[in-house]
Amino acid sequence: MTAWLDNPQHRHWLRSQADSLLAFAAASPHPAGGFSWLGADGTPDLSRPVELWITCRMIHCFSLGHMLGNPAYGRLADHGLRSLNDVFRDREYGGFYASVREGEPQDTSKQAYAHAFVVLAAASATAAGREGAAELLTEALSLLDERFFDPESGMSVDSYDRTFSECEPYRGINANMHTVEALLSAADVTGERRWLDRACGILRRALDEFARGNNWLLPEHFDTDWRMLLDYNREVPDHPFRPYGATVGHWFEWGRLALHAEAALRELGDTPPAWLSECARELITRAADTFGCDGQPGFVYTLDWQGQPVVHERMHWVAAEAIGACAVAYRAFGDESFARLYEEYWEYVSEFLLDPACGSWHHELDRDNRVQGTVWPGKPDTYHALQAVLLPRLPLTPTFAQALRRGLVSD
Repeated sequence: MTAWLDNPQHRHWLRSQADSLLAFAAASPHPAGGFSWLGADGTPDLSRPVELWITCRMIHCFSLGHMLGNPAYGRLADHGLRSLNDVFRDREYGGFYASVREGEPQDTSKQAYAHAFVVLAAASATAAGREGAAELLTEALSLLDERFFDPESGMSVDSYDRTFSECEPYRGINANMHTVEALLSAADVTGERRWLDRACGILRRALDEFARGNNWLLPEHFDTDWRMLLDYNREVPDHPFRPYGATVGHWFEWGRLALHAEAALRELGDTPPAWLSECARELITRAADTFGCDGQPGFVYTLDWQGQPVVHERMHWVAAEAIGACAVAYRAFGDESFARLYEEYWEYVSEFLLDPACGSWHHELDRDNRVQGTVWPGKPDTYHALQAVLLPRLPLTPTFAQALRRGLVSD
């Protein structure tokens, strides 16, 4: 039987899923700027502050939607770009506020995680030809380079106060992962090799050093000298951004990003270092091995340092990243076991996470795969699910925005 990843009918189904996800997200523009947190039924929750990271993810998604051929989504991307300039921009100290409420700053911290998404949003909007996006991309890359990148460690710092004068004494793998994602997209869109090299440097430390050195249980939290903080947030194990322990979903993401970087190096005529594919295969395989590790189908949120489940909730983004990583690994390695895992994970998503009644994906399930919203209430995030339905139709390189700009999506 033909693997779904090689089946045109499956690609047709993926295309319909992308259309559905974007149509659900189209209700998210906030009247005061940015994009709203959506409830489970897709209704904007206007009581919540508007988050920079959500706004940037939606600019990215709607820019991709525009390049997929829907003319309405370009206007939504433009709404997001105007919001970055009008309500998120700190005109006094530079950078962008982490959140706003009714057009006024709510959280004035300057976060590497969110600024990485500014780069991703600007790169995708630039590929889509949206006005002002190229200038924003240049500015956002300068911010990552001059404010957040630490050349001594070769990694990104995590967050500053509003004035960029006090840097938090914490270093995180999550912000660095999304920095790699953003830099790969920026390298594709701008053609500037230095951003690919920067991404590969971060990948080397995160995977070949930190993950390999901790038996592939990738540490998430570090002090300012990049020493592991293995007990960090032990009292708040289900933190949405800084949970205690090892985060399975990030293994899938890091592995996929390593394979994109490897393909980009080959495209330029380089011989990629062997650790890129080795680390990618190791992380994706080990993450896949955790499926059902607590006796129920699905991926737990976190593990302890002995590989035992800590937070049993199933987050939709982990399943989405598992799908994307297996699709990419199948293309990179030609190993049919990844195609089989890909199909298994889609069956799980179809049974438990797709919400045909209200649209989009349920964002969180309990350990018995019942819908809940303890960590992630509502459905604020389209980005993970949209990328999961796009990755199987795209080449290993370039990444999303440039691939769509060049018409490299398979139908």
